[in-house]
Amino acid sequence: MPRSAACFALIALAILCCRTAPATILWRDADARLVHNTGVGVDILGGAVKRGDTNNDALYFKVHVDPLSDVASEPYFAGFQLFEGEAAQLAVGNAPEAWGYSAFNTMEMGPSNQLAGEFNLNSAHPEPVNLGLFRHYELPRHDVDRTIIFKVQYVPGGDDLVTVWLNPNLGRGATDHNQLESLTTKFKARATFNQIRLRHEGGGNGWIFSDMAIATSFEDFVVVRFWQTWWFFSLIGCGLLITVGITVRLIEQKKFQRQLQRAEQESALERERARIAQDLHDELGSSLTRISLLSGLVHADQHNPDQVAAHAGKLSLAADQSVRALEEIVWAVRPGSDTLQSLVDYITHFASELFEGSPTRCRLDVPDELPAQPLPPDVRHNIFLIVKEALTNVLKHASASVALLQIKTDGQVLKIIIADDGKGFDCGSSGTDGRHNGLGNMHRRAEAVGGTLRLTSEPGKGTRKEFTCRFPC
Repeated sequence: MPRSAACFALIALAILCCRTAPATILWRDADARLVHNTGVGVDILGGAVKRGDTNNDALYFKVHVDPLSDVASEPYFAGFQLFEGEAAQLAVGNAPEAWGYSAFNTMEMGPSNQLAGEFNLNSAHPEPVNLGLFRHYELPRHDVDRTIIFKVQYVPGGDDLVTVWLNPNLGRGATDHNQLESLTTKFKARATFNQIRLRHEGGGNGWIFSDMAIATSFEDFVVVRFWQTWWFFSLIGCGLLITVGITVRLIEQKKFQRQLQRAEQESALERERARIAQDLHDELGSSLTRISLLSGLVHADQHNPDQVAAHAGKLSLAADQSVRALEEIVWAVRPGSDTLQSLVDYITHFASELFEGSPTRCRLDVPDELPAQPLPPDVRHNIFLIVKEALTNVLKHASASVALLQIKTDGQVLKIIIADDGKGFDCGSSGTDGRHNGLGNMHRRAEAVGGTLRLTSEPGKGTRKEFTCRFPC
């Protein structure tokens, strides 16, 4: 994931550092200029560009206009006009008599015009039919701005060819060849120049001219937003590829994790099955074998009442042990028992039954409320067997008057203490009473659940076993 993010950042940086070829703009004036009653106007070009009667190339002119009043109610004219010295040449804006978006000082008269040299500009928003004469063009209106682009194809010694687009499409891929016919007007005019003047005369509050420029191609005026550029598409493409790659990787990781989890669950299930089979063999197998042997002895000694009574007592004890072993196995595998509360309840039940009728009194110190902590079956079973072994040792070997079973939790730590006031023993001696083998089993079970078992005992001072472990996450 971090490696993919770094790759993405490097690609983005490399793309952002790229630059497209600069547009061939010969002159530009981006400032907004308010023009009102100017007379013949003043030059704003300052000699930056000029064309004479011998030129045969093409230039493109752009100007953005924002009328400050409605020409229909306040007659005026306004224009972006070419001058050669003091000679007025082609102008675009609105002509003195046309009143709408138009050109003047042309070599032709438009089909809907009434004054020589004026030519109405085609518009995608012509006036309604009920306006009569005005219906063929668009009237300038306050707060309705427009962009005008015109092309001059210079003809040496003759009239130049002019093409005007009123509010053309300047989006990505736009050219002078794919503009709508409704936006395009063509005529002839004299368009040689060495000055540009902004003019306004008549009523109203004037016009605002802005974003003026001269270029060698229509494409130089095309406005390409950053989200329309090749590098942005490249960036998006790289981002999508990286996103797809990361997504595929995450999906594969989750799939692998599910497979690993499933394998772990299957392995845990196999271990649990093996443990159950071992418990059935060790606990029930030996008890049932003993019951079978005692039953055979009862049958063989049926004529000896004393022997039958002895065998019957042993048979009853073996049956009780078998029932208890079976109960433990069922509790260990029952899904509803996989909680700390279930473990504590079963331990206290077992302790009460174990010491019932014995000279040793079992004192229980268990919290009233326990955390809702789940415990896997193997952890729960091992903890129970540790406690069972410890309590059984107290009953069999300690000769104690009181045994203490204390259970407490501290955050994520479980602590179980089994203590007695019995005869105790020397922890360093080997002993032959079976306690040491049981202690070895208890230590192994404690390690199996990630816990520790600490034993303290002295002859005549009792024994204390303290089991501590953290709850599994």
